[in-house]
Amino acid sequence: MKNATFITAIVLSAVAVTGTSVLAAGKGGREPVSFQELDADGDGQVTQQEIEAHRTARFTQADTDGDGQLSLEEMQAAAQKRASDRVAKMFEKNDANKDGFLNQDELPKPRRADKMFDRMDADNSGGISEQEYADAKDRMGRHHKKKHHNSDADDS
Repeated sequence: MKNATFITAIVLSAVAVTGTSVLAAGKGGREPVSFQELDADGDGQVTQQEIEAHRTARFTQADTDGDGQLSLEEMQAAAQKRASDRVAKMFEKNDANKDGFLNQDELPKPRRADKMFDRMDADNSGGISEQEYADAKDRMGRHHKKKHHNSDADDS
């Protein structure tokens, strides 16, 4: 019984952290680029050249030493800045009383935590067994591989 309670606590904690991280990161784990950002000349149309210019600008911004190459450190710094910016936006959005802190009530609620728990609890026992946890982890891995494979095919 203690194991079931412990596993449940871990799963719910993981779901809460993941949900908050996803909320902070935006759709797809990264902040989407707005149409206005891409439409550099403001003519209401985004051209391939504007998309390439945006891509080049992001590269140049990350290439802090200006050598035309991205090092691991430069990529980590750029990713950290994006993550930091997303967290700051999430914090500002959720700090309802504007006291500079997020209390439990102000934290974003995981959107699908109950649904996810119910899917993992295949026998509807109210707890997730080790086997149910392993099965869910396996399903998520297959789903991720399928999604990643489809994303690669879309990029081609």
